[in-house]
Amino acid sequence: MKYSIVLISCLLLTSCGARVKANITDQRELLTIDDKVAFLEVKHAVPQSAKKVGSAKFGDSGVSTDCNYDSNLVKARKIARANGANIVKIIEVKTPDLWSSCHRMKIDFYYYDGDVSQLAQTQIQIK
Repeated sequence: MKYSIVLISCLLLTSCGARVKANITDQRELLTIDDKVAFLEVKHAVPQSAKKVGSAKFGDSGVSTDCNYDSNLVKARKIARANGANIVKIIEVKTPDLWSSCHRMKIDFYYYDGDVSQLAQTQIQIK
């Protein structure tokens, strides 16, 4: 009985986080906290000279929390900086529905040698 309670507690604690699966194919030098990262929505074009660094999928692991649109982008920015990408390109977004309480997203990461602050982009709300 004691082991059942421990097992159930562990499952509940680990299933509350959003699932993030990243695939980095061209890791670059780590970006600092001062380096700008641009967020490009589906409608925004990636500059032709940008080089793809990798991709990620943000999903639901059951009873997930902290997986809304902005929190997913904050996590994506951390992944981008850790792998030298300065563009987070949103490829696809599925909003929460009957089956999931999370924003499910597909994202690509790019490195751009130009000024990312000059790109058409979206802003995120950091809470």
